[in-house]
Amino acid sequence: MAPEARGERIAKYLARAGIASRRDAEKLIADGKVKLNGKLVDTPATFVSPGDRISVEGKPVAAPERTRLFRYHKPEGLVTTHRDPQGRPTVFEKLPPGLPRVVSIGRLDLTSEGLLLLTNDGALARRLELPTNAWLRRYRVRVFGAVDERQLAYLARGITIDGVAYGPIEAGLDSRQGANAWLTVSLKEGKNREIRRVMAHLGLQVTRLIRVAYGPFQLGALPKAGVEEVHPRILREQLGIGEKPQRQRARDIAAAAAAASAAAEAPPEPPKPTQKPSGPVRGRTIPRARNAEPRRPGRAANRRRPPSRP
Repeated sequence: MAPEARGERIAKYLARAGIASRRDAEKLIADGKVKLNGKLVDTPATFVSPGDRISVEGKPVAAPERTRLFRYHKPEGLVTTHRDPQGRPTVFEKLPPGLPRVVSIGRLDLTSEGLLLLTNDGALARRLELPTNAWLRRYRVRVFGAVDERQLAYLARGITIDGVAYGPIEAGLDSRQGANAWLTVSLKEGKNREIRRVMAHLGLQVTRLIRVAYGPFQLGALPKAGVEEVHPRILREQLGIGEKPQRQRARDIAAAAAAASAAAEAPPEPPKPTQKPSGPVRGRTIPRARNAEPRRPGRAANRRRPPSRP
């Protein structure tokens, strides 16, 4: 059976609906928390068709809306989880009202701050977290201790700490303020607490960590705890989500061709009758061309005058 006839896998449907990532949706199914048309779903290979009713933990799931992406300036002191066993405040509890249910793309730990991307599409979140995207994460890092720029340059080769291999890290010294220094650190993997562990290996203590960029998306001047939706045009250009300009142009060309064809098939309008002037047009001087021959003198000019009588 063709995929479009079968519908969409239920785990992907739940991810697009913003309930959870695809992997977490499969766990919800395994835990017996998902129902389809009132019946318990026992396999992620279940397909959803238009008009089906889905519920998770007894709550109905609305049909997925268009994919949306948000930039959020995470303050320190919040954890990037929907529920925290220790009762600490979470990012999702502090979001302003009116947002759809969203999941985070990657995480920032409790004491980190800066740019956090949020989306209502769990499948998109999983896609953007993959290391194969090779998206650069850039941070401003304040450290305490003596900074050796040669050690920072060495990080570009990658480093292994306690058996954990970290990929290349670009780190540069921006400024020194007494025993503190500001660094710009860029990496592509973003393993758990990677920057803090690497800096501790160099004898530096991270006292502040701010993410300022995630791939093509920038923190910019977004205030703390502020949320701003990414324009659909940016989603189309950067992620290929939504209609591509080539398709739009193709439709415009097809519409223009159809209009031209309709105009060609329409009967031509009869020409409007033109009236010629009945007499010579007076008061108008027709300019002569520059390369025209000079006017010849009239006959009266060539005729000799008779001699005058005494």
